[in-house]
Amino acid sequence: MENLTGIPWGIIGIVLGIFLIVAIILSMWKKIPQDKAAVITGLKKRVITGGGGIVIPLLERIDSISLESMKLDVRTNGAMTSQGVPINTDGVAVIKVRNDKHSILAAIEQFSATKESETVKIISDVSREVLEGKLREIISKLTVEEIYNDRESFGAKVHEVAGTDLSEMGLEIKTLTIKDISDNNGYLKALGEARIAEVKKNAQIAVAEANKETQIKTSEAQRLGQTASIEAETAIAEANKIKNIKQLAFEKEQFAAKADADAAYDIQRNITQKQITDTEMDAEVLKQQRLKDVETEKIQISIVTEQKNIELAQKKAERKEKELLETMIKPAEAQKAKEQLNAEAEKYKEIAEAQARAEALKLQAAAEAEARKLQAAAEAEALKLQAKAQAEQIQLQGLAEAEIIKQKGLAEAESIKMQGLAEAETMEKKAEAYAKYNDAGKMEMLVSILPEVAKHVAEPMSRIEKIIVMDGNGDGNSATSVAKTVSSTMATVMESVKEMTGFDLAETMKASTYEAQVNKNVTISGLEPTCIGANKLSLDEAASSKTE
Repeated sequence: MENLTGIPWGIIGIVLGIFLIVAIILSMWKKIPQDKAAVITGLKKRVITGGGGIVIPLLERIDSISLESMKLDVRTNGAMTSQGVPINTDGVAVIKVRNDKHSILAAIEQFSATKESETVKIISDVSREVLEGKLREIISKLTVEEIYNDRESFGAKVHEVAGTDLSEMGLEIKTLTIKDISDNNGYLKALGEARIAEVKKNAQIAVAEANKETQIKTSEAQRLGQTASIEAETAIAEANKIKNIKQLAFEKEQFAAKADADAAYDIQRNITQKQITDTEMDAEVLKQQRLKDVETEKIQISIVTEQKNIELAQKKAERKEKELLETMIKPAEAQKAKEQLNAEAEKYKEIAEAQARAEALKLQAAAEAEARKLQAAAEAEALKLQAKAQAEQIQLQGLAEAEIIKQKGLAEAESIKMQGLAEAETMEKKAEAYAKYNDAGKMEMLVSILPEVAKHVAEPMSRIEKIIVMDGNGDGNSATSVAKTVSSTMATVMESVKEMTGFDLAETMKASTYEAQVNKNVTISGLEPTCIGANKLSLDEAASSKTE
């Protein structure tokens, strides 16, 4: 069917249904600010911080709590110290609910109220009481001096002790500061006055020491000044003395030098006069010698001229002889010399070629021998290096294998040692546990192993294929005889256990029965008396109930 708009009613219904579902979901959606936390209980417990979630009306409930920091004034009046001195403290603490699931659930559980402001007030009051109580507790363990001189340590101790209790409530202390410490009896004032007096005394002593030091240093400076003045005057006098001595010495040297100069002048004048006379005499002698030399040179020139004439005549004769040799004798000798030179050249050539070939062969043989020598040396070096490398490799491999075997042996030894220690510790623990066993524990342990003992006792019987019972009594109860055999076997087993361990299992089991505990007043360590209903029966009640 369609309506007047031409849209089917089914589509309209679907759209309206979707809008309705969205509206319902939006109406159930709860937004939680960043500074708050919400706990949703009902179908499932959930914690939401700074987000949103769906809360189903009637089925779920939402409780919110503030995550903001809360400032608390923490005061104590007349809190006794370890010395018995009452003091007053004034501090400021900042606390808040810890932002984790466990803390938020703990805070909601302990501080949840109808209104959020009431919840904040409850948290503030409880936290203030806890902090003041812990503050008094810490004060009672410290002296006034310790508290007053080290406020930071005092506050840290309060923070540590109170923080543990508040964390169990889902709270945390962000900061704790002790602002003021006072007392009503003037104790702190007296401490201050004593300290002030001590400081003043120390200041006066320091001033006196400073004045003393100043006077000492002034006197020392004056003494040093006078000493320096005397030393300066002495140095000046010494310098003047040295100056006068040097001046006198200089004048003496000047007079001596002048006298020496005058004497030297006279001596030098005489020497010069003598040199002039000697020079004049030498000049005359030189003149005579020069004339003699001139005559000698003339004679030498005549001799040289004669010798040159002789040499010229000899050269002319030699030239004539040379011309004769060149025209007649020299050509024949030249031909002979040429032939002789050619023969000698050919012979020298052959000798040179033979020597060259021999030298070449010699050099080739030497080169080949050197090459073979170098090759042999190289091969020997290579073999040596190869052998050395193989030896080092074998050595390293041996060392590595030895190290592996060593480490493996150490590891196995350590493993065996640890295993032995563990087994020894286990056996020791078992021995301690067995030593603590009472009769009930021993009975329980023996009962637990009886099936295994009975199994091994009855194992030979399991190999019997067929049992024929001869009824010697004639009463036809052969099956009863077999059952009695089994019972006697079990009794034998229990008797064997008693002989091996010294523990009577049958007597212990009998002693743990109700009749033994009530009528015979027999008790066994480790077993509680039997209870009927909710009350334990006394011996008289047990006897009367038995009579009835």
